[in-house]
Amino acid sequence: MRVTLAVTAWMLSVVSSSSSPANTLPDIENEDFIKDCVRMHNKFRSEVTPKASDMLYMTWDPVLAQIAKAWARNCQFAHNIQLKLPHKLHPNFTSLGENLWTGSLYLFSVSSAVTDWYNEIQYYDFKTQKCDKVCGHYTQIVWADSYKVGCAVQFCPQVSGFEGLRNGAHFICNYGPAGNYPTWPYKKGSTCSACPSNDNCLDNLCANPQRDKVTRYYSVVFPDWPIFPRNRYTSLFLIVTPPILILSVIIISLVRHKYPHLVLLN
Repeated sequence: MRVTLAVTAWMLSVVSSSSSPANTLPDIENEDFIKDCVRMHNKFRSEVTPKASDMLYMTWDPVLAQIAKAWARNCQFAHNIQLKLPHKLHPNFTSLGENLWTGSLYLFSVSSAVTDWYNEIQYYDFKTQKCDKVCGHYTQIVWADSYKVGCAVQFCPQVSGFEGLRNGAHFICNYGPAGNYPTWPYKKGSTCSACPSNDNCLDNLCANPQRDKVTRYYSVVFPDWPIFPRNRYTSLFLIVTPPILILSVIIISLVRHKYPHLVLLN
């Protein structure tokens, strides 16, 4: 009976851990998460001051999200050094940009994180290109030529470089192509007046379905650091197995209690 109780307690701990706060954070394949990331970026890109004449519409890229997820797992408040190495991480971009955000697990939302990045506009002077404090997150968000984004959020008990926080949400977005070169992030002018040829004006942004297509997702040769795409069948197995095992232990315990002399034959 002691063994049975011990097994039951272990199973309960497995279930409780599977429903931990960390699991409340969305995966990179979560549709609502993807929509929020794209929507918030395009919202701010369409509302820039002064107005942009060449701001491209931004869409989701799964490979960028995988790269962000792989780096987020390291729980470091530092930029991914792999982005500056000669590795070709992405089949369509030779340069990738990156924004980082770390905060409370319970207060995290895509909206709050991206808004924090955009709020750096208060330190940036568009006319002189000067920045009083940190402006790189803002200028990457409104970098006109960046038209792909992929984000990931990771639960971290502690984030290196952010030691004052415990049990945080570590949020990373990667961009293609990269922004933040020493020049203006976009061209000032009438909305969509300098869009590439064959583009349509969508919510004050230059949109082109052909440009937005990204193919050959898995033809890229990744470097020697892990990228783990989610396996839905494995996730389902991990979710379903603990309750089944617990139920089996309970049934066996009840049977043994009611029929103490019952002997199972091989």
